[in-house]
Amino acid sequence: MITTDFVSGSPCWIELGASDLQRSLDFYHGLFGWQAESAGPDTGGYMILRSGGKAVGGAAPLMEEGQPPAWSLYFQTDDTEATTRTVTRLGGTVHVGPMDVMGMGVMAHYSDPQGSHFAAWQPLSFPGLEAVDEPNSLMWVELWTPDGDAGRAFYAELFGWEFEAFPLPEDQGTYWVLTPAGAGADRGMGGLMPAGPEMLGATQGRGDWHPVFHVEDPEAVTARVGESGGTVYMGPEEMPGVGRLSACADPDGNTFVLLKPSPM
Repeated sequence: MITTDFVSGSPCWIELGASDLQRSLDFYHGLFGWQAESAGPDTGGYMILRSGGKAVGGAAPLMEEGQPPAWSLYFQTDDTEATTRTVTRLGGTVHVGPMDVMGMGVMAHYSDPQGSHFAAWQPLSFPGLEAVDEPNSLMWVELWTPDGDAGRAFYAELFGWEFEAFPLPEDQGTYWVLTPAGAGADRGMGGLMPAGPEMLGATQGRGDWHPVFHVEDPEAVTARVGESGGTVYMGPEEMPGVGRLSACADPDGNTFVLLKPSPM
């Protein structure tokens, strides 16, 4: 499970880059009740997203011409400079090199060799998410990738992640559960799944990191996705041993999953 006891390689922040920030804020407020709070006058319009007063992510307008809208998933690192060197050595792409963020931490943005965008965060004064694994917050991260073997090899060397295989029903392949190095099976934090073009249309065949949000009423929330200008690709459907889930996208086409987990 994801916790706020962040260790190296664990997800610690999510951030939405939106083509129309107010439209996206209204969309996610309608789904989850999130409140948006300005991060300050000199932050380029950056907003902190809160649920019950706790930070559950950030959102900002697109900063550069041609920048695609995206949910960016941040993973904790003890040394952003070293992480950046390893990304380059492993054939990834550095989009934004290590940059201090107002003394709160050092961030960097990358893509893996399959084109999946992700980010790293070296905390200084700000560790990251204040609420996870509860309704209307992040509970899992997921990578759909055109090359599962290459994806596992890249992240195993970059973050030291450990992987456990779970065969999918009806010979649909293997789902790999991700765990931070040495953290144990109860700290599974996400999944990696090989994906064909039909699952990667929104990214033109590139890999796709996306968040999974905990919801208590997947039918109602999924209905609101379509009513609010988003897209429902699948669900809600029952996944044995996992829960009831839907695969969706916001009005910018950013993929996310809604999940009501099965009782433990």
